[in-house]
Amino acid sequence: MGYAVPARPHEAEIEVKKSRFLAFAHPVESREQAMAIVADYKAAYPDARHHCWAYQLGDPACPYNAGMDDDGEPSGTAGKPILNVLSHKDVGDVLVVVVRYFGGVKLGAGGLTRAYAQSAQAVMETLPVIEKIARLAVQVTGDFACEQWLRHQAALFDAEVAAVDYGQKVCVTLYWPEAQWPEFQAMLEAQASIESWKRPQEA
Repeated sequence: MGYAVPARPHEAEIEVKKSRFLAFAHPVESREQAMAIVADYKAAYPDARHHCWAYQLGDPACPYNAGMDDDGEPSGTAGKPILNVLSHKDVGDVLVVVVRYFGGVKLGAGGLTRAYAQSAQAVMETLPVIEKIARLAVQVTGDFACEQWLRHQAALFDAEVAAVDYGQKVCVTLYWPEAQWPEFQAMLEAQASIESWKRPQEA
C-alpha cells in the first residue's frame, strides 16, 4: 500500500490581529533534510520573530518519526498544533514551517495555538499530493542473462533498478512495489538464470 506525500513545496498565508503567519509545506525524507529546510527559512526570513515547525516521516497511519519546535513561542502553542494538523491530514513525509511576523498585538496562549493550527491547516488544505508507493529492496544474483530479464520485469511492474554490480556473477538491487512482491517472488523462484535472491535486511 502507498500513502500521500507532498507533490512539491507549497505555501499559504493568514493574518491574525496584525500578525502575519507564512506557512510552508515541503516533502522531506529525513530529519536532517527537514532541519536543513528550517535553517533555509530562518536565513530567508531573518527579521521574523519566530520560525516554528513540525514534521512527520513515513506512512501517516503510523509515522516512524516526528518532530516539532516552538522556536521561542510559549511551550505547546506552535509546534504541537502544527503537528496535530499533520497527524489528521493523511499525508506523510511532510514538513510544515510557519514563519510569524509579530503585529504588535499579543494573542495569548489560546490565540497562538489557534493561529498556528489555522496556518498549518491553510497550507495543508491546498497542498498538492501524489501517492508514494511502498517498495521493498531486494538483491538478485545470477548469470549475466538475468540482468536484462530483471530490467524488463522492472519496467513492467514500475519497479526501480537501483544498482548493478558485476563480478563473476551479476548482482542487481531493485526497489519493488510491496503490493506486487508475492508475484515477483514466485517469478524469481521460477527463473533459471537466477542463482539466489535476498532482501538486504536479511543479510
